[in-house]
Amino acid sequence: MSLTTMLLAPSESYTPPGPGDFNLPPVGPDHTFTFLGQEMYLGVTKPMLMIVLSAVLVFVFFRAAAAKREMVPGKLQYVGELGYGFVRNQLGRDIIGSKDFMRFVPFLFALFFFVLLNNLFATIPFLQFPTFSRAGLVYGLVLISWLVYNIAGIKAQGGLFAYLKHQTVPPGVHGPMLALLIPLEFFSNILVRPLTLALRLFANMLAGHILLILFALGGEYLLVHGEGLVKPVGIVAWLMFIVIAFLELLVQALQAYVFTLLSALYISGAIAEEH
Repeated sequence: MSLTTMLLAPSESYTPPGPGDFNLPPVGPDHTFTFLGQEMYLGVTKPMLMIVLSAVLVFVFFRAAAAKREMVPGKLQYVGELGYGFVRNQLGRDIIGSKDFMRFVPFLFALFFFVLLNNLFATIPFLQFPTFSRAGLVYGLVLISWLVYNIAGIKAQGGLFAYLKHQTVPPGVHGPMLALLIPLEFFSNILVRPLTLALRLFANMLAGHILLILFALGGEYLLVHGEGLVKPVGIVAWLMFIVIAFLELLVQALQAYVFTLLSALYISGAIAEEH
């Protein structure tokens, strides 16, 4: 018998959190079916509703902020202008360049605040779920970003083949080395970029929320079912939960920034006149 088992109430058992905790059941009726031996369902889930809610909230907030524009802005207009100016200047002009950045600002602006709000959902009471801890939702968002910078690159370079050459043929390289570098550049710039962009956001949201669940539920379990010296450990676990919750706020904002920053960098590389 392990020391942990001896110190806990014998009639209770603890199930640690894992990826299965993110497979939320449908909201309302669902249609269950079996595919490749796995039970699956068709239905509306909480992350789906949160995606829609975030889009509505971002639109309503900035629509209200821009509704009554004045020379001396009120608080709502000031916050809206501050958010727009940050994306326009820091993620648009400084990354893409002053010549072409304005036509991509609406996309970057919507992308940043959409990702930011969905990340912050993880710490908002009653919601408390990071939308992008579901990989399928992240891949959908990354697909949009991938299409934007590749289509922009094709138009800027004058066609698909010119764009592929721009992305896969390093300047100043000739001869047999191209046979090695072209497949590597294609694999890196065209195929791997969306995967790494998705995995970075998904992994951070998933891992951070698992940590929060672990310390919150683990601390509760130790306080309720622990015996002797184990109970104070539950208090330590809850203190760690509070510390990690504040750290997660930083990570949530940082991941929204990194996701938008990388999308802007990919756009910049796609439309650049020189590779």
